[in-house]
Amino acid sequence: MLHHLMASIPDQILAAPANNDQLRTDQLADWLRQIFGPLFLVIVSIVAIFFLFTREITRFVQFIVLAIAIGVVFYVPNIIETTAKAIAKALGVNLT
Repeated sequence: MLHHLMASIPDQILAAPANNDQLRTDQLADWLRQIFGPLFLVIVSIVAIFFLFTREITRFVQFIVLAIAIGVVFYVPNIIETTAKAIAKALGVNLT
């Protein structure tokens, strides 16, 4: 029974090693956006509703400004890659 269950799982889910042993990070930013983007929206919504119900308008405004700044990282295309390249270049890392 377990053998049939394992055989029905797609290869992408199983922890099989790749043919080449190189680290591939070309889709890492997209994968992180798919996971943390919706989770970020849920957390922002819950905290914003909490601040509104407790009538803490100053904290609500501060939180919304911070949430917008963090949301830019999740939803603007190529911002993670551009920022990572800029940090690496500032640290003197050769990108070629």
